[in-house]
Amino acid sequence: MSTIHHPSGETLGAFAAGSLDEGRRVVVASHVELCASCQRLVSALEQLGGNHLEQLRGTPMAADALEKTLQRLDASPDGAGQLRHAASDLPVQLKALAPYALEPWRWIGPGVYRRTAAVPTDGGARVFLLKAAPGTRLPHHTHTGTELTVILQGAFAHAGGRFGVGDFDEADGTVEHEPVVEEGQDCICLVAMQGELRLLGLMGRLLQPFVRM
Repeated sequence: MSTIHHPSGETLGAFAAGSLDEGRRVVVASHVELCASCQRLVSALEQLGGNHLEQLRGTPMAADALEKTLQRLDASPDGAGQLRHAASDLPVQLKALAPYALEPWRWIGPGVYRRTAAVPTDGGARVFLLKAAPGTRLPHHTHTGTELTVILQGAFAHAGGRFGVGDFDEADGTVEHEPVVEEGQDCICLVAMQGELRLLGLMGRLLQPFVRM
C-alpha cells in the first residue's frame, strides 16, 4: 500500500507526544498502521522524546504510588484493554479501532451511511465510519472545527487531490471542499470530527438544518 497524503507535522508530533484527544488519536493511529513512512517518523519522534526525558531531573514518587497504581488496575472492568470488537466486516482490520464498539450502519442521505464508534469524546472529537456509494458527490462544505479522515476502502477526490486507501485528509474552518467518490466501489472512511459541518451555497443553507454529522 502506497500512501500519498499524511497528517501534518503538527498533528503527527502531537500524536507521538500523546497530547491528542482520544478520538483524533484513534484516527491518526489508524493511518500510522497503514503507512510505513509515518511508522518510521513516529518511532523517530518517540525516540527523541525519550532522549529528552532521560535528561530531565527525576521527581521522587510518593511512598504509596505503586500500591495505588495496582489498586486502580485491579478495579478496571473485566476485559478492559482487550480487543473487544474486531469489526470483521470492515475492509481493513485496525488495532487502533478494535477496542471500541461499533453501531450498525445508518442511512443519512442518498448513497451515504454512517456508523458511530463508541470512542469517548471528553470534549474532543467524535469518531464514526462514513460509507458513500460510487459517484456520490458530497455537498460543498467547510467545518467549525477539525476533521481528520483516513480512507479504508475506495477513493474520493476534491481540490486537494485524490485520496485512496491509507491516505489521510485533514481539514478545518480554513478549508472548503466538495468530495466526489470514485467509481468502482463504495468509499469507506474513518473520521474524527470536532465541531460541525457547515454547508456552503444556497442549497447548503437550505439543507443545513437536516445535516447531523
